[in-house]
Amino acid sequence: MATKIFIDGEAGTTGLQIRDKLAGREGLELVSLPAGLRKDAEAKRELLAAVDLTILCLPDEAAKEAVRLIDEMGPRAPRVIDASSAHRVAPGWVYGFPEMIEGQADRVRAAAKVTNPGCHATGAIALLRPLTEAGLIPHDHPVSIGSISGYSGGGKTMIADYESGKAPAFEHYGLGLEHKHMPEICEYSGLARRPIFVPSVANFRQGMLVSIPLALDALPARPTGADLRAALKAHYGDGYVRVAADSAARVEPESLNGTNVLEIHVFANEARRQAVLIAKFDNLGKGASGAAVQNLELMLGI
Repeated sequence: MATKIFIDGEAGTTGLQIRDKLAGREGLELVSLPAGLRKDAEAKRELLAAVDLTILCLPDEAAKEAVRLIDEMGPRAPRVIDASSAHRVAPGWVYGFPEMIEGQADRVRAAAKVTNPGCHATGAIALLRPLTEAGLIPHDHPVSIGSISGYSGGGKTMIADYESGKAPAFEHYGLGLEHKHMPEICEYSGLARRPIFVPSVANFRQGMLVSIPLALDALPARPTGADLRAALKAHYGDGYVRVAADSAARVEPESLNGTNVLEIHVFANEARRQAVLIAKFDNLGKGASGAAVQNLELMLGI
């Protein structure tokens, strides 16, 4: 019997990509609500009772309402992956970054509720957590994070503005330093001190670069670039998250589009004792729909 999947919010950017990735896969049946019933709580409750797993691709408040319906269902409730930011640090939810620490993939496999990471947070945590775990970056170290994303992560209005030529070529935003991905970065990076995070968006559709500069002599272990690269390589191996050899002098954001790969670069100037860490990935892949499908595969044992 096929496993029934309901993508709640399948008409949005992330929902459409998840549907495309799952369409036609053996053993999975994608079910939907008619457009006129998508906001009908009773129709949604009946559908949720008939599926094995639901993926929420909704605004935060709508995701919370969907979870309230699921919680009221008791043993009839489906398992859930929430792609919104509503539950990323909520009790009872497993953070859906399987490569984050040892055993995290097993936690995702066993979970009833998985929260998909945010795109900016995915890059920041991928760079930081192995190094805080290894003691190369102290937990109380002051860290600055920069991130640039394609405009597809900004929702329908931003996409329309860029594709109509209304939007600027580049802009920083979140300058109140309260970006919605900050709670999960603080929770899962291994940092005890809140980092400074400055996101930006530019005039390309997909792709993302997250960067963290480091003054190597300001770190108590006084690591080299090779030390940082070795720790990251030992943590990740050769899965979806991988460490690049770094022979190039430039890194562009779009070459991993359409994949679930996150590529880590370590660039160091040993004479100046400076380094920069860069995570490159598709903000709609490992940063959204790809991560959701990876978590679904773990939860279903695919």
